Amino acid sequence: MTSWWILSRLVRVRLQFPVFDVTLIEAINNAAQKLSENGVSNARLDAELLLSHVLNKNRAWLITHIHDALEGKNLQFFEGAVDRRARREPLQYIIGKQEFWGLEFRVTPDVLIPRPETELIIESALAIARDRHGPLTIIDLCTGSGCIAVSLAKELPSAQIIATDTSEKALGVARTNARAQNVAERIRFFEGDLFEPLETLAVHGRVDIIVTNPPYIRAGDLNTLQAEVRDYEPETALIAGPDGTEVHRRIIGAAPHYLKPRGILIMEMGMGQSGALAAMIREQEQYGSFEVLKDLAGIERVLVARKR
Repeated sequence: MTSWWILSRLVRVRLQFPVFDVTLIEAINNAAQKLSENGVSNARLDAELLLSHVLNKNRAWLITHIHDALEGKNLQFFEGAVDRRARREPLQYIIGKQEFWGLEFRVTPDVLIPRPETELIIESALAIARDRHGPLTIIDLCTGSGCIAVSLAKELPSAQIIATDTSEKALGVARTNARAQNVAERIRFFEGDLFEPLETLAVHGRVDIIVTNPPYIRAGDLNTLQAEVRDYEPETALIAGPDGTEVHRRIIGAAPHYLKPRGILIMEMGMGQSGALAAMIREQEQYGSFEVLKDLAGIERVLVARKR
């Protein structure tokens, strides 16, 4: 019996009875170790979420099928996704989605990944909306993925929302999210810098609420950011300028021209910026009262200013 014949028999047996390389639990453990070695926080959770994404199953399904085999293209896709995450590409860009305000949003490298602290803007706007009667007009500046505009449209069925962004690609993502949540008919998207694309609209002095999560990171701080943010999220949506408050200043100066009397401006801000923004508000005679709200971590996160 020749060695060639033995080898051919082994090949035929392997084709008839495939040898599985790893089980789901082994794949998760191996991925979690690799991610941890590359500085990824929550490495095991990310490994499970990546595998859930590849298999199009939820984590509960993984638990009940943890000893199933992972083979073929699914194994290749999973290993590729783990490699991307090990290079510190954000999990959300790999799986293409992020939850915000209980809704699922599509995200790509063209938009910032929605953060939980930004939900404070939604909470503030809804609290104000409860005290207003009739349909509301809301402007969302720097809309990005559209997470703020879409969430408000879901919560306020009578509101008409105008959203702007300088990136046409970001607006494409936002429009996709608006359609997915069935609110596209109540949000108008415009490409341009802050209020600039709205000059031809009859909205001066007619807006109830302006919301925005603008760029607020200082240019000199870019290299100090987490690798996932620094290397992958769009820099134009992160960096405001040397001081970090340049975009806020422009918004604070222009917003009163669009707000109704007693209209509200709601802005997210970076850590340590509340004092500078409060001073800007005080410089503008058009504003009356304002307050600074803290997020769940106790960080001053949102400024709410009322037009006189």
